[in-house]
Amino acid sequence: MEILGFVLAIVMGFTLGLLGGGGSILTVPILVYVLGIEPVLATAYSLFVVGSTSVLGGIRKSMESLVDWKTGLIFAAPSLLAVFLTRRFLVPAIPEELFTVGDFHFTKQIAIMVFFAIVMLLAAYSMIKGRKENEEAEKKHLNIVLVVLEGTIVGVVTGLVGAGGGFLIVPALVLLVGLRMKVAVGTSLVIIAIKSLIGFLGDLGSGQEIDWNFLLFFTGFSLIGMFLGIYATKFVKPTALKKGFGWFVLLMGIFILLKETIL
Repeated sequence: MEILGFVLAIVMGFTLGLLGGGGSILTVPILVYVLGIEPVLATAYSLFVVGSTSVLGGIRKSMESLVDWKTGLIFAAPSLLAVFLTRRFLVPAIPEELFTVGDFHFTKQIAIMVFFAIVMLLAAYSMIKGRKENEEAEKKHLNIVLVVLEGTIVGVVTGLVGAGGGFLIVPALVLLVGLRMKVAVGTSLVIIAIKSLIGFLGDLGSGQEIDWNFLLFFTGFSLIGMFLGIYATKFVKPTALKKGFGWFVLLMGIFILLKETIL
């Protein structure tokens, strides 16, 4: 199963490199259901993996001048604070058992996976619906309050489930700030990299036992997959595959929801 997990890490990275986003949503299911890691620790590992792969993607987009650094840093500031506080204080404060219905015990682990499944469903909807490649968007006046609010919400979501939240960040950058789609995607990767790695520091401070050998190996395989995915974009149109991947994520989200609550 460990070998399968590392193979799937390559697949996850490949998807992320090929589609430019979305692949990281597979990290937690791989860690939990294939490698048997408990959900809270899996979300911590996911933050490190997502942050590391996003650094690579962000550097690549920056070299192509597709990153708005001013907007990215303004958005990232409340987001990284929210994700750090969520990992450091909110996640440890959640009771191990939230409530009981008959013989069913709704635990902290189940709650995290159910919330993660809901995030997967939202991400799937975003991928299936697709986004208009509006490259003539005009830069809007930066509404600091809305950007800070959106950044905080994204930070809390990322802190709880360990996913990057690009499906929330990109529309916000396009609609609230008026960035071109390609610039919004590049800027999103920078934001995800910063807040995910800062959020992971919250886990280090909360006393989580980190298996660094495993985590670095898993991240390394993810980065190999990402390089392969980036190379594959020369031969395949990512947009043609994104809807199909969205349907796969939708099915995965439904499976997790059913497995944690009914099956």
